[in-house]
Amino acid sequence: MPHDASEAAGATHDGAMETRGLEPVPDAERTGRVRELFPTWVAANISVLLLTMGAGLIVFNGLNFWQVLTVAIAAPVLSYGIVGLISIAGKRGGAPGMALSRAVFGQRGNLFPGALIWVARWGWETINAVTGAYAVLTVLDLLFGVQSNTLLIVVTLLLFVTCTFLVSGLGINALRVCSKWSTYLFGAFSVLVLAYLVANTDWSAVFDKPAGSTAMMVAGIGTIAAGGISWVPSGPDFTRYLPRTASSRAMVGSTVGGAGIVVLPMVLMGAVMAVSTPDLASAQDPVSFIGELLPMWISVPYLVIALLGMLLINSMSMYSAGFTAQTLGIKVSRAAAVSVNAVISLIFGFLLMVVATSFIGSFISFLTLLAVAFSAWIGVFGVDMLRRRTYDAVALMDTTRSSAYWYRGGFAWQAMTAWAAALLVGLLFTRVDWFSGPLASSWIGENGLGWAATIVVAGVLYAVLPRTTAEAPVEPVEPVESAEVRDTVSV
Repeated sequence: MPHDASEAAGATHDGAMETRGLEPVPDAERTGRVRELFPTWVAANISVLLLTMGAGLIVFNGLNFWQVLTVAIAAPVLSYGIVGLISIAGKRGGAPGMALSRAVFGQRGNLFPGALIWVARWGWETINAVTGAYAVLTVLDLLFGVQSNTLLIVVTLLLFVTCTFLVSGLGINALRVCSKWSTYLFGAFSVLVLAYLVANTDWSAVFDKPAGSTAMMVAGIGTIAAGGISWVPSGPDFTRYLPRTASSRAMVGSTVGGAGIVVLPMVLMGAVMAVSTPDLASAQDPVSFIGELLPMWISVPYLVIALLGMLLINSMSMYSAGFTAQTLGIKVSRAAAVSVNAVISLIFGFLLMVVATSFIGSFISFLTLLAVAFSAWIGVFGVDMLRRRTYDAVALMDTTRSSAYWYRGGFAWQAMTAWAAALLVGLLFTRVDWFSGPLASSWIGENGLGWAATIVVAGVLYAVLPRTTAEAPVEPVEPVESAEVRDTVSV
């Protein structure tokens, strides 16, 4: 991957195509600002699926309005708090999350969690592509009365995935610009939708609904939080252009704030809609209900803006997936790696729209398994972050035996052991439509806390095992300024 001075400089100016791959960003080129994280994480959550999930809290979990409010606050604070904390590694090492992961698992060992996370992203990108295609189909139906058919499904999927590929291929600056404007537009129309719901909702029916069980509320927090958990390994990808002296506290705050300002109202709106339209929670098409519940002058522009949001979500996911593919040793550019995910999401998306019988069931099952898969990595990487303040840029990119991160045979066995054991434990407590672990009926399983148990087991086991030592002296490329250390400690 070329990365001479002219290209690197171009990667840090708005509108320029990013050419940098896995290689860490030199300090002189880290010109990003913490406030840019806010619209980034707003854009990462602009999805009408949050409406469907909010409805599910009412219909399936049996919660009342106040319990849904608790879930809608707790879930983004918990999940995106973790995203923000792990993002600190990005400013320390200046590299994507799965590249930094080489320092934890070893050059060969990192292939295992990396491969699992890469495959998991296929599912996430498929879900978003399908939702985007449904949004296009709904707009066509509302405006022109065009009914969905197999050919139209293929065309809309292809259009959505192609646009996703183009935006993600441009790189981080294009994502920043799109995120900023989608934040403004989506925020304005969300206020409009809220005003309509306030004026047209039977609020007595909303507030008279009895409370559900605490177990279902905790499980609901886990379901909503799973979406945020899936972004944790990608967190450093969006902070690697920040200077080392960037405030860690501000990074976490911007991440949580950007996500929360979308998740909270969207989940609540879905819950309110479900009181009068309970079928919303189980609809095969998770988008068309918007056209049924809202007048056309609101629903069409709202869907178009939401479509832009879902395009950005997928672009961000593919942007990170390109890095993950490169860490697996696939000798292609980031754009070429992204194209692989684009093709996969197109194929799987077609199967989900044409063959699958339950979209929302497949989605919730996928989120549950996704959270467990990512949580094993989070526990190990998070504990390593508590011990590590710098990353060796040369060792990160050196995949030979001479790398300081080669450890023993290319593996850090302590990290691998903790990761594998935690992954197994998490699956034991997990229940989805097509799989049920032997401990799924336990308190942890019934409360949907398999992902939390995975993080705890991974972190504790990695902490108590003997520390991994490098086979060669590891020296940071540049000294870390004391301000960075102070910021980190303050989190």
